[in-house]
Amino acid sequence: MSKITVTQFLWFAKNAEEAVKLYTSLIPGSEMGKVTTFHSESPSGPPGSVKTIEFTLAGIPYRALEAGPLDDFNHAFSIQVNCETQEEIDRLWDALGKGGRHEPCGWLKDKYGLSWQIVPRLLEELAGGPDKAQAKRVTDAMMKMGKIEIAGLKAAAKG
Repeated sequence: MSKITVTQFLWFAKNAEEAVKLYTSLIPGSEMGKVTTFHSESPSGPPGSVKTIEFTLAGIPYRALEAGPLDDFNHAFSIQVNCETQEEIDRLWDALGKGGRHEPCGWLKDKYGLSWQIVPRLLEELAGGPDKAQAKRVTDAMMKMGKIEIAGLKAAAKG
């Protein structure tokens, strides 16, 4: 049986390498890999205008393609980062949101248009447990937040 692999593939209109350098610098366990520039004519532009970049985020493989505008990123695809501490949330929220747009419930769009969810790992435990009243309080609190605050979630959980 052949080995099958799955890689997330992100199409950037421009600045793919810059984006990948930012992402891999912010997420522990990440690295930028091979960059391939295509020197032949392509439907997306002149020779040298199309490139792919292999990279990993926290060990998960991705490939970026820079090939001119086709479709903008949208919320149908996002990268969720589960953080242990408020400091991690704050750092990623600030760095990835710089030049982009902060949104409700821990979502943001970076300056390249890619959607991210910056959430505490604790959220699933507090909102997904068997106590339905606690889950509702935590979810209601989260829905009022932009950047998710762990202390606010814990307070909501206690009632």
